Amino acid sequence: MIGKRERIGLVGRNGAGKSTLIKIIAGEMSSDGGSIEIPSGTTIGYLKQEFNYKKGISVLEETLGCFKEIKEIHREIDEVTEELTHRDDYESDSYADLAQKLADLTTKLGLLDEGTIEARASRILTGLGFKEADFSKDIHTFSGGWQMRVELAKLLLTTPDILLLDEPNNHLDIESIIWLENYLKEYPGIVIIISHDTMFLNNLCERIIEIELGNLYDYKGNYNKYKIDKASQKEILQASYANQQKVIEQKEKTINRFMAKATKTKMAQSMQKQLNKIERIEIPDEDTSLMNIQFAPVKRSGRDVLDITGITKSYDEKLVLSPINLKVERGDRIAFVGQNGQGKSTLAKIITGAIDASGGDLKLGTNVDIGYYAQDQTEKLNPNERVLDVALAAAPEEMRTKARSVLGSFLFTGEDSDKYVSVLSGGERARLAFACMVMNHANLLVFDEPTNHLDIQAKFILKDALMKYEGTLIVVSHDRDFLRGLTNKVYEFKDHTIKEYLGDVDYFLEKRKLEDMRSVEISTAKNKTSQPVPTPEISLSFEEQKQIKRKIQSIEKDIESLENKISTIQNKMNDPDYYNSDQYTEDAKSLSEFKTQLSAKEQEWETLVESAGNAL
Repeated sequence: MIGKRERIGLVGRNGAGKSTLIKIIAGEMSSDGGSIEIPSGTTIGYLKQEFNYKKGISVLEETLGCFKEIKEIHREIDEVTEELTHRDDYESDSYADLAQKLADLTTKLGLLDEGTIEARASRILTGLGFKEADFSKDIHTFSGGWQMRVELAKLLLTTPDILLLDEPNNHLDIESIIWLENYLKEYPGIVIIISHDTMFLNNLCERIIEIELGNLYDYKGNYNKYKIDKASQKEILQASYANQQKVIEQKEKTINRFMAKATKTKMAQSMQKQLNKIERIEIPDEDTSLMNIQFAPVKRSGRDVLDITGITKSYDEKLVLSPINLKVERGDRIAFVGQNGQGKSTLAKIITGAIDASGGDLKLGTNVDIGYYAQDQTEKLNPNERVLDVALAAAPEEMRTKARSVLGSFLFTGEDSDKYVSVLSGGERARLAFACMVMNHANLLVFDEPTNHLDIQAKFILKDALMKYEGTLIVVSHDRDFLRGLTNKVYEFKDHTIKEYLGDVDYFLEKRKLEDMRSVEISTAKNKTSQPVPTPEISLSFEEQKQIKRKIQSIEKDIESLENKISTIQNKMNDPDYYNSDQYTEDAKSLSEFKTQLSAKEQEWETLVESAGNAL
């Protein structure tokens, strides 16, 4: 059961069924059994992970395209108006029906507030990280992550009653995550969100639903409270189970002893019946399956792994990196941190050869082999290939015979290896991408936001494997828990250049006098985040709006009628002789009842008007 305006975090292991459940609610997938009851007229918005946009459509055009309903209403208004102008049967029922339809369509158009749509779209796109200059650009020039932001903007604009978001913050920078967090706090409908960002879940959600081995477990509170309550409930349940087992064991011993004596057989049978009626405590199964990540042994590289001198990068007139100098030695474990757009991913791509620098020099050391995990690594997997085929294609010759074993260590067991990539969840695709990577003998790993699609447990398994990795590591991340203790150098990207800190992420934050990684990335976003978040407008279906209007009008008539009745009795009271009449007692009782009814009706009217808000 989900109530109005609830903020629900849907959590669980990768592949547990979170996305499946959301798709079933959204009507994107059918269930094998059971039913879902949703009030008629309820609108549902679902954030998909894959999009198919036409070429030549700008970002703003695509965003405004969510209001196809407005175009349809204009078309219907034109048709009805055209028909009315050619008819003269003004007294007929059909003419009256057409006139009423035109009035309804016009009202509906007004409720959609057509004149403010473009301004609202601009505010939301800006909040999600787009610049005004981006609005006119072809949407095909943007990456999948930015296209996802457009899809999210369309959902927020249409304000569905139920908003279903599947890992929306995977492709958002910290500034946009905070903007979305604040926006969703004020959202007028229900929000169900899948996320592995614990801070996001803590700040937004007041209810956590966990999926584990096909079962749902419901917890009140944010993510931290869910973790505490789950551990507490588990401890209480185990203690209760142990106590009950002791009681059962003692009763069974007594029953067995009595059954051996003919004089006490009936008593034993009675005790057995009572024992059979006891509701047995059961400990639910837990998903204890764990990935076993082990990077293949690496060959020894030269002492100097990477030497960057005067590297610059510009996109047209936009400067991203001014001269960067960086030396990486064998065994270095480096974190790239900083604000979005300062060049962290850009430098990672230059190092791996994914893009060219605009200037400067980059030298790889002797025997250096690079392994690269990009932000969009999961999007590069061919959806039409099987899991095993993807792994075999990525494996070097000597590892091909071990591909199935490696997939098994990433929880692709049995028939899972025959699944097509298209049916895998985002987390499962991430696991497959890592499986492909560990089979190679790269002695320099460059990871760009590797934890985006991983569940919380998988993050720490990956971290543990990287702690044991024998090569050199460069990782771009904003996840403090993941970075803590993993690296021995931090490079902060700021003002198109870098600054070195000799320590892990905690040392870096201490030196910068910052509390968390969010503080690192929003320090130049104060103007943006301090702006008031546009309050989403209450979204009611046209039929709901009509029903509410009729209800309000009906209550107003009742109020008017009660006021007239009260006034009539009070006018009678102006006559002194009235108090001696037989009617006085009955009228006095009626007056009290009418005043009580009037107060109730006025309260009902006020509540109804306030709940409808700007929708009326």
